Amino acid sequence: MTLDLAIILPTLNERGNLAPLVERIDRAIGPAAVWEVIIVDDDSKDGTADEARALALTDPRVRVIQRIGRRGLASAAIEGFCATAAPYVAVMDADHQHDPALLPGMLAALKSGEAEICVASRFAEGASTAEWAAPEREKLSTYANALARKITGVELTDPMSGYFMLPAGTARTLVPRLSGIGFKILLDLLATADAPMTVKEFPLNFAARREGESKLDRAILFDFLAGLYDKTLGKVIPTRFALFGTVGAFGVLVHFVVLSVLLFALGERFAIAQTAAVLVAMSFNFWLNNWLTYRDKRLVGAMALLRGWLGFIATCAIGAFANVAIATFMEGSGIHWVLAALAGIVVGSVWNYALSSRFVWGRF
Repeated sequence: MTLDLAIILPTLNERGNLAPLVERIDRAIGPAAVWEVIIVDDDSKDGTADEARALALTDPRVRVIQRIGRRGLASAAIEGFCATAAPYVAVMDADHQHDPALLPGMLAALKSGEAEICVASRFAEGASTAEWAAPEREKLSTYANALARKITGVELTDPMSGYFMLPAGTARTLVPRLSGIGFKILLDLLATADAPMTVKEFPLNFAARREGESKLDRAILFDFLAGLYDKTLGKVIPTRFALFGTVGAFGVLVHFVVLSVLLFALGERFAIAQTAAVLVAMSFNFWLNNWLTYRDKRLVGAMALLRGWLGFIATCAIGAFANVAIATFMEGSGIHWVLAALAGIVVGSVWNYALSSRFVWGRF
């Protein structure tokens, strides 16, 4: 018998969930198909990759890709698409919220030509989210689904689903044009396809996590919007730079608030006020970029944050120096202080993006 299906499991700190999930997949598929599991692990600190290798020693259907310096569900799925010889690929969570019992029906629908992609939906008729116990996140998913349908024209009850199956050849054909940003790879696939794909939805009883904590947070909405931006305007302005610029816009507001307080409330000289405003705005930008722009490379832990903040300040030092020097010179030449400050900000912004992307979050 030849290999039929590869099941891609993007993981981050899912050690205790792996063995029970492989057992559930085995029971669900049975002798109906030959399958493999590809665990794409983002260098989990709990030893998820080691656990996957331990499983693979006794079960050759288990494979593992341990990624160093790379994170994100979308990019993990893409690496899984390219790592298998199976004609069909499925993507699902490793936390047991996705029921493996749907896999045989999805595979049969694809093999018969009934569908070009199969999606497990939390909101289709017959589905349930009763065990999810996260009304805030469920409401967010509902809003995001409505927005996704409007912008992409994809008619699905759950275009934000993280559980789906399609032919591997189709996936690999689309890979060069995928953004690979964030978590919502299904939406990326559907929006990238040249023609609308025939979709079959399978109602999903969305369960509670078996073990561990969810990797998603309120920044998921920003992440989702970034994906939509990439599909619409990403060829004009690179998405990562657009996100960095959005954060920078908030930093400008912080900058002017601090500058105004120091100039008018405390009576400081412009050079001192501008320097202080730059430092405060840089610190604010570091925090917001770490939480949003580089969410897939987010620095966590006190020491990592401290090193990251120091690195951000250091790499932006030349840009900050140019910012202060140009703004001070222009203000001293009689140019209005608002225009002078804004000119300094513009000069430093490109430098800040280039170096901080490379040396703080490891992207260029």
